[in-house]
Amino acid sequence: MSIDWHMSAALENVPRGESELPEVTSLAGAVRAWTMLDGEMQGEAVLTPERPVEMDDGEPVAAFSGEAIRALAERLPK
Repeated sequence: MSIDWHMSAALENVPRGESELPEVTSLAGAVRAWTMLDGEMQGEAVLTPERPVEMDDGEPVAAFSGEAIRALAERLPK
C-alpha cells in the first residue's frame, strides 16, 4: 500500500476558536493535527482526503474517523 501523503485533505468537526471550519492541508498534516487533539475531539473528527486511500484490505476509503484515522497515523512517514 502506498499512500500519497501530499494530497489535500480536510480535517472536519474540530472546533477552531468560535467556528468549526475544516482545516485543509496535506493528508500527513491533517493526520498529525488529529494526533494532537484530545480523545473526545479525536472521536468527533472526520478526515476527508481529496481522493480515496486504499487501505490494507484493498478497499478505497473516502473518509476516515476515529480508529481509521489512528490506523493512518500509524503509517505516517517519520
